[in-house]
Amino acid sequence: MSQDHHSSTIVGWREWVSMPGIGIPWLKAKLDTGARSSALHAINIEEVAGGERVRFTVQPWQQSDSDSVTVELPVHDRRTVKSSSGHEEVRYVVLLDVEVAERRLTAETTLSNRDQMGFRMLIGREALKQGFLVNPRKSFQAGRAPKEIRRRNRARG
Repeated sequence: MSQDHHSSTIVGWREWVSMPGIGIPWLKAKLDTGARSSALHAINIEEVAGGERVRFTVQPWQQSDSDSVTVELPVHDRRTVKSSSGHEEVRYVVLLDVEVAERRLTAETTLSNRDQMGFRMLIGREALKQGFLVNPRKSFQAGRAPKEIRRRNRARG
């Protein structure tokens, strides 16, 4: 599906995405125009290389540590982020290439433990400005992870 820079891809409020650059073939994300930046569920977050890089583990499946991947990336920024509940936290920000609906976007992504959240990733409006329109009445417009993978990992969707 080829798109020029003047067209937008219509996606649902939740989509299956991938991050092949860090070894994540399937992850269910919420596309949230109410959030400025994107966020990724990460654990074991630690500074390396004198604070220039950050190492963290991504668990792509809710309630499972299957297919966990440890990643090390340059620190793009550190930001104070206020959650929807009003809690403030300083988070590392990394740049991640995310594939949504056969298109790639680069997302400034904060790292945070999202274990209690419904989605392992939230894609915010700054990333969605790269050619996506979100239809809040639709889900999984770009398709779904294969059923056997969803069942194996107890992911609903």
